[in-house]
Amino acid sequence: MGSMGGPASGSAAPERDIDDLPRNDANYTALTPLWFLERAALAQPGRASVVHGPVRYTWADTYRRCRRLASALARRSVGHGSTVAVIAPNVPAVYEGHFGVPMSGAVVNCVNIRLNAETIAFLLEHSVAEVVMVDQEFFTLAEESLKIIAKKKTSAFRPPILIVIGDPTCDPKSLQYALGKGAIEYEEFLKTGDPEFNWKPPKDEWQSIALGYTSGTTSSPKGVVLHHRGAYLMALSVAIVWGMPEGAVYLWTLPMFHCNGWCYTWALAAFCGTSICLRQVSTKAIYEGITKQGVTHFCAAPVVLNNLINAPASETFLPLPHVVNVNVAGAAPTPSLLAALSIRGFRVTHTYGLSETYGPSTVCAWKPEWDELPLEERSRLHCRQGIRYIAMEGLDVVDPKTMAPVPADGKSYGEIVLRGNAVMKGYLKNPKANAEAFAGGWYHSGDLGVKHPDGYVEVRDRMKDVIISGGENISSLEVEKVVCTHPAVLEASVVARADERWGESPCAFVTLKDGAADGSDEAALANDIMRFCRERMPGYWVPKSVIFGPLPKTATGKIKKHELRAKAKELGPVIVKKSRM
Repeated sequence: MGSMGGPASGSAAPERDIDDLPRNDANYTALTPLWFLERAALAQPGRASVVHGPVRYTWADTYRRCRRLASALARRSVGHGSTVAVIAPNVPAVYEGHFGVPMSGAVVNCVNIRLNAETIAFLLEHSVAEVVMVDQEFFTLAEESLKIIAKKKTSAFRPPILIVIGDPTCDPKSLQYALGKGAIEYEEFLKTGDPEFNWKPPKDEWQSIALGYTSGTTSSPKGVVLHHRGAYLMALSVAIVWGMPEGAVYLWTLPMFHCNGWCYTWALAAFCGTSICLRQVSTKAIYEGITKQGVTHFCAAPVVLNNLINAPASETFLPLPHVVNVNVAGAAPTPSLLAALSIRGFRVTHTYGLSETYGPSTVCAWKPEWDELPLEERSRLHCRQGIRYIAMEGLDVVDPKTMAPVPADGKSYGEIVLRGNAVMKGYLKNPKANAEAFAGGWYHSGDLGVKHPDGYVEVRDRMKDVIISGGENISSLEVEKVVCTHPAVLEASVVARADERWGESPCAFVTLKDGAADGSDEAALANDIMRFCRERMPGYWVPKSVIFGPLPKTATGKIKKHELRAKAKELGPVIVKKSRM
């Protein structure tokens, strides 16, 4: 790997071509994935594009609906320079937002529905969202977030256009409540738009198409800005790397709010596939999608796949009726998980990436010679994060101080860095974070890894102590802040602990204030700390285990997190309690 090719820096000689032919409108246009939708409506107008319970749209329908959405936004002066927030699970409106919003010139910001009102308020205010599209089930969450902003801004607050997305599979009461609060129903909003709207592609492919927030370990989430060029290239790359064929049937187990569904939102239009929406992920729903709806592809974090292979016989449908392709990312899958999936007939592609790289951007590309190896050895090789995607021009493991590549020996640690067209534009309104992220001309992942003799990269640790639980990033520092506000807690440090169900979960090491509890009260106090956290943070952030005792520290008073990680490892994984029912 090493540095990318090109002329030596400081070279004054201009590059010469064999001609002086200029670009013109006939031979050059900005890259954008929006054209994929127009082509899908032409190529396969009658094929199912999006299916959700009793709702079924064709590609012709989806193109008309997205143009209506773009037109309705434009008629309300929402366009270039505007942000449209979408707070919803995997329902058709979120898919349509990935095309309709940028067709108006605006930027789509899909918000994690698992966040609390305070965090969502920060995102909406930071992005200056002019429109909030919210699923009926999450309307009160959006309402609470907007109240927080209004209280903070008082008379200066100009509320966004509020659109509620109705869902025929939900209790109508929440929809009626939203409408009673003055929200516009999504289908009614679409009716105000023109299905033949003459949308315009971006003049510059560097124009922003999407905004997504990542918590990392900082006190405030960072807004990752993506451009049309990257979305176009990555949409094609994610499908090609996976071997996704034309007409694939894709099940939305992965939230579309995660890195725009790893760009499969746009890829499915390019390959005229079918989206099967899944409002709530369950083992039974996945198997039913495979057997009853012909699902050929889905993405998932290891926690979802663990549930698949450990599900009771009543929820499984084996043997599989056809080969099912699974793309796994988030926390690294274990060799035993990969082996179990392979035995059951799932074809697994292992990828790795970040919000800042449009989702997965490395793949453990399969080598035919691995087929001859024993299952255990195949699975061990398959657990590595691999090589760069087609649309990612650079991947390396380097010394973060000197930027020198580490030896490809599988032992020398360094930071995983990436560069290319599938790296974000930067963080919104955050020049300090951008300077750090792009230092030395590479994007710094913050992950420690090694490079093997075959060039494949493997993640070994996270420099920023991010905990990945069920594919969700959790900031240990943010959890620590809440734990430390408990009246009995003197200080706390949070690290990842292996979790049988979620891959990892937060483990809080806590030093109590004098007289807070004696030994007999520790179990009750641990439960009280978890309850305390549950009231103040998203559910998946809550520590699953609390360990009491003094925290190991350096001479300067810094907590030795590596020692705590070692202790968490000694404890073994958090075990899922089996029901006796």
